[in-house]
Amino acid sequence: MLTRTLTALGLAAVLAAPFSASGKTVIDSERASFAVETIAEGLKNPWGLAFLPDGTMLVSERAGNLRLVSTSGQIWPALKGLPEIVAKGQGGLLDVAIDPDYASNGRIYFSYSEPSEDGDTNSTAVASARIDDDQLVDVTRIFSQQPKVKSTSHFGSRLVFGSDGTLFVTLGDRYSRKDDAQTLDNHHGKVVRINTDGSVPADNPFVDTEGALPEIWSYGHRNMQGAAIHPQTGALWSGEHGAQGGDEINIDRAGLNYGWPVITYGEDYGGGKIGEGFKKEGMETPVYYWLPSLATAGLTFYTGDKFPDWQGDMFVASLKGQTLSRLDIEGERVLHEERLLKDDVGKRLRHVVQGPEGYLYLLTDDSNGAILRLSPEE
Repeated sequence: MLTRTLTALGLAAVLAAPFSASGKTVIDSERASFAVETIAEGLKNPWGLAFLPDGTMLVSERAGNLRLVSTSGQIWPALKGLPEIVAKGQGGLLDVAIDPDYASNGRIYFSYSEPSEDGDTNSTAVASARIDDDQLVDVTRIFSQQPKVKSTSHFGSRLVFGSDGTLFVTLGDRYSRKDDAQTLDNHHGKVVRINTDGSVPADNPFVDTEGALPEIWSYGHRNMQGAAIHPQTGALWSGEHGAQGGDEINIDRAGLNYGWPVITYGEDYGGGKIGEGFKKEGMETPVYYWLPSLATAGLTFYTGDKFPDWQGDMFVASLKGQTLSRLDIEGERVLHEERLLKDDVGKRLRHVVQGPEGYLYLLTDDSNGAILRLSPEE
């Protein structure tokens, strides 16, 4: 992969040039030549990004701030009115999403680590609100993961709207409660599906199952920090952190068991077997997995026209791996993986989002986090 750094003076190409926030780096990948440039920086561990209809970005910072950012790089002061948030460990303000009917109701959604009344335990929660000038108004909690536990790990959580307007929420197993992922009387290690007011869709798979929480869509998950709707099939695809190895891409279907912690391609930290192996009857195996793990995070399908040779591909950001993986997908199979950006950016990548104009936008997970933009380069 040949890398060229462009400056205002138009200097000649050089091999494997480092990423520079003051200019842009151009990369010749397998299917496209693209430029990587910094749009904004100075964000504290940005986690979620969504585009409002006017093109402004809504960006969450894990420390507990929600900001508006323009594509020209202007960062507005943090919006006021967020609920109390536990910003410890992996917890904090997490994902953001825009209501599909935003033009009429003006609502946004965000997930966050919610403390219990006594502050001793916590869980992932989801709220909706409207933006009024510099603050959030009509803030309404629509979901709270149960039960709350004493943990600062494995909160999930991505927010994805299905084609029918229901909201999928990915939830972690809270690390210390991994066995809960196999039972239906809790929300740990689950994908849940709710309506935008928090009510339960009548066609959820476990609404008539005694002892099961009706919000549950799928179970047997570890810690999902990536999710997207397939642009052709409408199916939910998710990305999941493995333990030591075994990051997964799954197609999340109603009522299915995805195996954690009974089956996994990973092993315990420091070594040691987890569960019973790689496969078991009645449990789903991943569409794709990584050994060793990359610490996969946000993901998206590319549907724009700026990179025609990328249409239909999935892009997966990773933290430990510091890569943007392009997965060539045909039907329900991954045919090929191309890893981008590690040698050119060298940052933990938290999320990848397609912008309304067809560019790709990335968040770097850093106390001086940045928004990067990938655009085509002839």
